[in-house]
Amino acid sequence: MTATSPRPVGEQLRDWRQRRHLSQLDLAMLADTSTRHLSFIETGRSLPSRAMLLRLSDRLEVPLRERNALFVAAGYAPVYSERRIDDPSLEEARKAIALVLRGHEPYPALAVDRYWNLQAANRALAPFLKGVAPELLAPPVNLLRLSLHPDGVAPRIANLGQWRAHLLHRLRQQIEATGDARLAALHAELAGYPAPDHDDLPEPGAVVVPMRMRSEVGELSFLSTTTVFGTPVEVTLSELAIESFFPADEKTAKVLRTTGFLRRMATLPFLRRDAPYRVG
Repeated sequence: MTATSPRPVGEQLRDWRQRRHLSQLDLAMLADTSTRHLSFIETGRSLPSRAMLLRLSDRLEVPLRERNALFVAAGYAPVYSERRIDDPSLEEARKAIALVLRGHEPYPALAVDRYWNLQAANRALAPFLKGVAPELLAPPVNLLRLSLHPDGVAPRIANLGQWRAHLLHRLRQQIEATGDARLAALHAELAGYPAPDHDDLPEPGAVVVPMRMRSEVGELSFLSTTTVFGTPVEVTLSELAIESFFPADEKTAKVLRTTGFLRRMATLPFLRRDAPYRVG
């Protein structure tokens, strides 16, 4: 079986330009080139130089993984390295992630890769996974699947309609930004899960969508934030995100600060230190 040849670099650039809703004139002005030269590149009549390809991919905000694909299609070597998260060269980045995750306790925080696969989490995540089907906790653990699957956390999310709509919207935005077929397949899977009957519209006057969790001590409410590395030049780090959950009300903050709750914080089997998914 022969390997599939990469699509011509001009076709790929045209797709990225159209995805960003830019005309050839718009992009030419942003990249300080002529529309004629850009047209020649897109139609394959001319190959971009490395410098021009860097400039075009930067102006088009192409993710690093896809930038490498552009360089390979143009006959150049990939520009951005890609390493496993446990590579020794990423030790300082792992330390920074662990510092953030540990510092966020007793509130849950976790790190996910581009495909929402769990890479690390702090101990505060464990109490919220009670009752989850074991197969959903088998590596690679996908956070979106874990959240929305009927055998996952979904039955305990009081505002599942709102939270589901929020997660699917974020995933659609990511697909639009990357054009990644694997993410599109994940979206199709998640959208096929049973949808709740209740309304998925934001509550009147709300400024963010909370996640409201049912627990043995009553309903807990969380706000989420996302943190990314600011200036990554390595593919794995560029695709890593830390999801941090903060108490949305005083009741939730008080519950999570209690000694009894802290005792239930634990290392999950798929997050033990000698596993691929390491505890923060």
